[in-house]
Amino acid sequence: MVEKKVPKRGLRSAVGDRRQFLTMMSPDIIRSIKRAALEDDRAAWNILEEAARQWLERRKSAKKS
Repeated sequence: MVEKKVPKRGLRSAVGDRRQFLTMMSPDIIRSIKRAALEDDRAAWNILEEAARQWLERRKSAKKS
């Protein structure tokens, strides 16, 4: 029987109930986010998720005013 090959790179397990979301950004912003993630020992997706949550909260608050 032949075993299925699993790619060693790019295979990521989901964290909680998160799903993948594809977007486009300036290369400079992407580079800065990756650098910040390394400096803070965090995942880039975690930084982006935090930023999105903060933005959504500010947007929600602004609409109430």
